[in-house]
Amino acid sequence: MNLFTAPEVVMNFAAAGKKKSELSIFKMLVLGILAGMFIALGAAVTNTAAHTITDVSTARIICGLLFPAGLSLVVLMGGELFTGNCLISISVLAKETTVAKMLKNWLFVYIGNFIGSIIVAFGCAYFGQMNYSGGGLAVFTMKLAATKASLPTGNAVVLAFFCNVLVCFAVLCSLQAKDVCGRIFGTFLPIASFVICGFEHSVANMYYIPAGIFASHVPAYAAKAAEAGLDLSMLTWGNFIVKNLIPVTIGNILGGVFVGVAMWLGHIYNGKK
Repeated sequence: MNLFTAPEVVMNFAAAGKKKSELSIFKMLVLGILAGMFIALGAAVTNTAAHTITDVSTARIICGLLFPAGLSLVVLMGGELFTGNCLISISVLAKETTVAKMLKNWLFVYIGNFIGSIIVAFGCAYFGQMNYSGGGLAVFTMKLAATKASLPTGNAVVLAFFCNVLVCFAVLCSLQAKDVCGRIFGTFLPIASFVICGFEHSVANMYYIPAGIFASHVPAYAAKAAEAGLDLSMLTWGNFIVKNLIPVTIGNILGGVFVGVAMWLGHIYNGKK
């Protein structure tokens, strides 16, 4: 067969997670920055494609079709993505690595993802990428960012949980394939599903909300937002971190660890201590 079975994928990831947890801090940061940029570029693409579409269903479908490019790049280019690396929990359960090494990976990959996403958000906001539709893309970006920064904490956690369930299954599905096309297609449907549903992804939000914050500090974009009657009061770094990034990160961790534990119990665990 031109694919690995589910138990084989779980065992393969146990070994891969061991390698991830033993990367140097430098490599975690560099590969994390690349992954953050990949996801941010996917987010920038979806904003650009959807910003003039008034029908919500059509806009979500378009976003769902385009956003998976980001994770495909992560998978194919070997980037380190915090949300997918929640699956290192499999390696911990398989005793291939330790909790301390897993947490070290999460921390430095998360920092790298944040840096990469911020680079893209800053570049798009300050160097004209949001000039589409006479600044309409910038207004759309700010509106989306304000909406995300206003999410109730419980909503953010639960929507993030479901998001990373799908992201982690996308990673595992991509690893089932033994060829490039199969790996890309493996990521596609789960990622498209989370985007269409509007679930919350911490690394994507490292682009979506900072891009809105940066845009709000560009005078021309701020004037466009005022003309549109857009309330920018929620667009602060404090709201971004406290009201969105922290609860979404918690939800992503819970979702990713849930998948790791469930797959290990279902396919590897034999009932013996």
